[in-house]
Amino acid sequence: MPPRRRRRGLRAIVALLLLALAGWLAWEWWRWPDVATLVRKPPATTAFIERWRDRQRAGGRSDRVDRVWVGYSAIAPSMKVAVLVAEDINFFSHHGFDTGEIQSALRKSFDDLELPRGASTISQQLAKNLWLSSSRDPLRKAREAVLTWQLERTLGKRRILELYLNVVEFGPGVWGVESASRRYFGKAAADLGDDEAALLAASLPLPAAWHPGSTSAAYRRHTEAVRRRMEKAQFLRRML
Repeated sequence: MPPRRRRRGLRAIVALLLLALAGWLAWEWWRWPDVATLVRKPPATTAFIERWRDRQRAGGRSDRVDRVWVGYSAIAPSMKVAVLVAEDINFFSHHGFDTGEIQSALRKSFDDLELPRGASTISQQLAKNLWLSSSRDPLRKAREAVLTWQLERTLGKRRILELYLNVVEFGPGVWGVESASRRYFGKAAADLGDDEAALLAASLPLPAAWHPGSTSAAYRRHTEAVRRRMEKAQFLRRML
């Protein structure tokens, strides 16, 4: 092929790639979540809830969602402390990404010859629950990073924690701390004690199998670990 025709062909390929990139960016911008709406309004649903409902319907089961929204002040301090020590003890001191935890997870994955895991902050988990999936796809992780930055920039820490506690799953089809507290303990989230809070917080890594009433030995061990951390982290109560 003559050099001139080769150059024209390369320019055409580059132009097509740029056009495809522009189209993809426009699509992302068009469907990008409006984080600012969360300043005052709770989300009507979440990506995780809708996927759970899809699975329920596909299996011929009820897709009724058990979720009751409560404000920050209507959640017991014990529950907030339990979730912080279980999921993100540095929540009030980082800006969405806990670099210390990330480095620790990377070191562990290198030692174990596995992909890194377990370094997500509460803000990152909230972004994932609200709008994304549990996939480890790099593009999904990139979206999560941008959304986490927006959450931290737009909302206060207490609002992020309030949203998180109202949307995460605490058992099969049990979404949010108020529904979980009433389902498992017959009381409002405002009345949760330390032991009950530890049981709920310990369910977060694997809510389909780990929840109050579960006979899993691993879940019980994790609950005990959360309870011990709560005793050592009384300083967190001053930040709430």
